[in-house]
Amino acid sequence: IQTQMQRLQQQTGQQLNFQQARAFGVDQFALGQLIADAAFENETAAIGISAGDEIVGERIQGSAAFRNASGDFDRAIYEGTLRQNGLNSGEYEARIRSDIAENLLRSAVGAGVQTPDVMIDTLYNYARETRDATWVRLGQADLAAPVPGPTDAELATYHEENADQFTRPETKTIRYAWLTPDMLAGEIEVAEDQLRALYDTRLEEFVQPERRLVERLVYTTEDQAQAAKDRLDAGEVTFDALVAERGLELQDVDLGDVGEADLGAAAGDVFTLAEPGVVGPLPSDLGPALFRMNGVLAAREVTFEQARPDLQREAASDRARRLILDTRPQLEDLLAGGADMSVLAERTDLEEGTIEWNAEVFEGIAAYTAFRAAAASASQGDFPEVVELEDGGVFALTVEAVAEPALRPLDEVRDEVAEAWTQTATEEALQAQAEALADDIRGGATFESLGLAPETSTGQARLGFIEGTPPEFLSTLFDLDEGALATLSADGDAWLLRLDAVTLPDSSTPEAAAEREQFAAQSALEFSTGLTAAFSQALVEKAGVEINQSALTAVHAHLP
Repeated sequence: IQTQMQRLQQQTGQQLNFQQARAFGVDQFALGQLIADAAFENETAAIGISAGDEIVGERIQGSAAFRNASGDFDRAIYEGTLRQNGLNSGEYEARIRSDIAENLLRSAVGAGVQTPDVMIDTLYNYARETRDATWVRLGQADLAAPVPGPTDAELATYHEENADQFTRPETKTIRYAWLTPDMLAGEIEVAEDQLRALYDTRLEEFVQPERRLVERLVYTTEDQAQAAKDRLDAGEVTFDALVAERGLELQDVDLGDVGEADLGAAAGDVFTLAEPGVVGPLPSDLGPALFRMNGVLAAREVTFEQARPDLQREAASDRARRLILDTRPQLEDLLAGGADMSVLAERTDLEEGTIEWNAEVFEGIAAYTAFRAAAASASQGDFPEVVELEDGGVFALTVEAVAEPALRPLDEVRDEVAEAWTQTATEEALQAQAEALADDIRGGATFESLGLAPETSTGQARLGFIEGTPPEFLSTLFDLDEGALATLSADGDAWLLRLDAVTLPDSSTPEAAAEREQFAAQSALEFSTGLTAAFSQALVEKAGVEINQSALTAVHAHLP
């Protein structure tokens, strides 16, 4: 869990406590990994796969952690390191032997996967072919005649035929008692020396050197990267277009804000730039790459005095979470003794409340996912339980009453019904108008001759996006034959589009061949990963899994 938390903190750039990381599913991911490892260990033992002493010895002696200043394996260092980590040589060597055996089994399942050429070509062409299109958007202002307002009869019919839009969902009257760290934190004072120690341990967060906003576009060879840079310098292509050529999105090449230490050998050239620009080819851990620097983030220093209020709040909240955790046994005892929410509020720091809750309510305590899940599954007469909130708080609830789903009266939702009716009627009228325009264009007219001001898109990728169009716009475009027209509507507007050209990826260039090879390798890797995951799941299902929940709870309780 701690390893996964560190990775998550690196990705988000934020310090996270366990409760925050748990909201991302870190605990379940870590547990899943352990279960998969145990399944492989179980299977290797069952079928008799084992590693010999010589291989185990080579693995241990090859570890840099056990070498002396001369670079040789040192048994004293080996045994001392194991003692520091609470292990003896027998336990450690058994673990190494098991790891080697598990890796042999994993390799046997996932190694050597090759994707058929016909599949690679089909998927490669499908993913990288592009479309040129002409299209126009029709809005309410483009209507040949305005849509008249609805009559009472039309409103009543729409209200009845679209009852699901105007039906109040099942609503529960819930009494609850809850306590969050924020409720306690304001009353907790943290000693000055503790705040200074916390500041010192997080000094890198408060004192940051100059950083850059950087994107990195990696190529297979130095020649490919240099050819791309030459085209860029000549003004033949943009950096964004180079990214698209490699079948990537900008988010795939974005490194975020980085320091010099993050860029390795490329740092000097990137940090020499005072203004946004592109440098390269430069080495990276993935191969030769072009680096685009988009902005300079000045060095900053937050002093202890400036950080003190935030540190006080964080430290107080952390202590409050621990106090709440210590309170949980008392709450469970009170509930077991028949206490209701008012008793919890009277005898503890919990606060009592009532809420009319359904799936559309997100205010107050209903903003918490844990509360919404508990409220959704709770029924009248259920025994209340102590449930943990995402921020380390706790709550308990009882259902007082349940109101079944009911269609809200038309008089109560008349304005909503009128607005929905008008949007639907406008959309239908615009759709019919777009279809009539499409017939005219099929008969020889042009967009311009019909008084339309069309927009064009060229080189549009299948997984791209055209601003101002509905989600199904591109899927509709890619389903058309060249020269064909289509209409679609959404959100009260309509669109008329024509497919002008289909462009297959050019497979004759060295760059295309390298991309196809990379595509094939990635596909094989995904197949291999999928096979290994499926095999792992089969092992888990065959063996069966038992979780020691009390042990898990104890581990979670000791995580910061």
